[in-house]
Amino acid sequence: MTLHRRHLLAGTAAVGGLLAAAPESAAAPAGATDLPKELDKDFLAVLTKAADGRVAEVLDGRAAAIAELTDQGKARWAARSLRLLASVHVWDDAAHHHDAALVAPMTELADALAAAQFDDGLYDQGAVHSPPDTAFSIVDLSLTYGLLDEDGHASTQGIRATLKKILLKAGKGLSEGGLHTPNHRWKICAALARVNSFWPNEGYTRRIDAWLAEGIDQYPAGQYSERSATYAPIVTNPSLLTLARLTDRPAFYDNVRRNLEATLHLIEPNGEVETVHSRRQDQKTTKHVSEYWLQYRALALRDKDGRFAAVAETIQRRGKDQTFDETPLGDFLAEVLDHPELAAPLPKATEAPKEFTFHDKDNGLVRIGHGTARTTIFGGTDFPDVHAISSGLSTNPTFLKWRKGGAILDSLRLSPQFFSLGHFRAEDLERTAGGWRLTAEVRAAFHLPLPPQHRRADGLYPLTDDGRFWSAMDFPHRPKQWRTLRTEVRLKESGGGWDLDFSVGPSEVPLALELCFRPGGTLSGVEPVSGQADTYQLVKGYGTYTVGDDVITFGPGNGSGPRQPATVDAGERYSWMAGNLNVSGIRVLITGRAPFRYRLTLR
Repeated sequence: MTLHRRHLLAGTAAVGGLLAAAPESAAAPAGATDLPKELDKDFLAVLTKAADGRVAEVLDGRAAAIAELTDQGKARWAARSLRLLASVHVWDDAAHHHDAALVAPMTELADALAAAQFDDGLYDQGAVHSPPDTAFSIVDLSLTYGLLDEDGHASTQGIRATLKKILLKAGKGLSEGGLHTPNHRWKICAALARVNSFWPNEGYTRRIDAWLAEGIDQYPAGQYSERSATYAPIVTNPSLLTLARLTDRPAFYDNVRRNLEATLHLIEPNGEVETVHSRRQDQKTTKHVSEYWLQYRALALRDKDGRFAAVAETIQRRGKDQTFDETPLGDFLAEVLDHPELAAPLPKATEAPKEFTFHDKDNGLVRIGHGTARTTIFGGTDFPDVHAISSGLSTNPTFLKWRKGGAILDSLRLSPQFFSLGHFRAEDLERTAGGWRLTAEVRAAFHLPLPPQHRRADGLYPLTDDGRFWSAMDFPHRPKQWRTLRTEVRLKESGGGWDLDFSVGPSEVPLALELCFRPGGTLSGVEPVSGQADTYQLVKGYGTYTVGDDVITFGPGNGSGPRQPATVDAGERYSWMAGNLNVSGIRVLITGRAPFRYRLTLR
């Protein structure tokens, strides 16, 4: 298979319009030529080697993928497996090019996908008859069909016929079905656009237009509403790039560009991406920039952007030696064959800035870079506004991260034992003359007797919530005696590190500062906490955390005793459900008691 421009815009109309009808046989526009004129041979060689290297793994896992599809209706693994096999089958440079041994496995996967598809064209993927989950597989299968169709090898004719039936059947379900997260809208649109590029249908384009008319959920600083380093690179950005190409909506390049700009400031020197501000499950995990690879490459080529080129080159260099988060390196070959412009040589890379301060006011996030050191300050959780812990909300109470080299402070949190309301979560993050300021105020009530007009002789009062728990007490109508806890944290760069000044009060409660370090280093100056694995207390002086030649010094200790226990109270919202909020790593507690004034130094 040579790199051809496929029917990228066949059957499309202007922005916001319907995709015009085109004959089913149209495989490429008149005058289509091989693209691009120059190729990044090293890039293609890396992809090709990785894709060929995946074949044995995919074939070995084929039976499990089909079993999952047959038993549970989950199509993603089978669809992605078929996509990988198709990419090396059609690609001239692949060791498995037109390998007859791949035809039977591809046929088996295609037939299983067809058999598992419901009459409405949908699949299950943990949700019954799920349009958005189906869309993920249909994007892969559409891409697969396009590669096989352009290649036109006689051995895959039956596979193509099966895929055509699957895609047309899915088109109806996707053009009528619903969804439940923001990124699903763009994935469904991308799936419909791909199917429409082969067999134009006004029903598909009406649905695309309807979803896109809702507007792209992007903040001015570049993050999408889910603020996620998982869903931006795996779902939203690829979908918008597909829609920009297939539905002639070039404005979507700007959406992706702004997201990549924001992400530039979130990339750590080791390739991790900051996630503390996310509203999805990755707010408590580590993500790698690898999933952004082709997006940075696409915009580097489109804009001649050396910064984006530098990120793409770094991901490619690292990708030769490490596993990507979600998508194995070789799986990207199919996307490049589908969009051959990505194989052009990158513009000259420009070194990323090592000195910067990035303040994302939309998300209450600050990122500061000094050489190889990076600081994250976070004060943008959703909790102060909604007072809930739930999927889809930003609730991570970590308000500082700091790293240089291998020494990484993954999390700094403050946990007061105040009416079991849980961790300090800032209500505001503001810049001050000397640095930054985080603040919050929480209140809890002691409830007084009901006024006469709200009393009931039967004692059966409404079940209501007082902000901590529910009870048949008619809380809203009761007078209250309030207890208040105000917290202020002032952060200032000093001596190559940070000074953090804490002020907590006026209520008299125990509290604990929790420093959590990345596993792999050595602690000194601390005492183990009985009964708590990998948990220590700094009682006096200063502690150190050492990884090789990199050292973080922290302290001073603030004493110990029964009035300031070495415990962390995640709050009733967690303890009632037997949940926990512990950060994975090596924890050090510095305890105290409000009213509390204390300076923590990090060096």
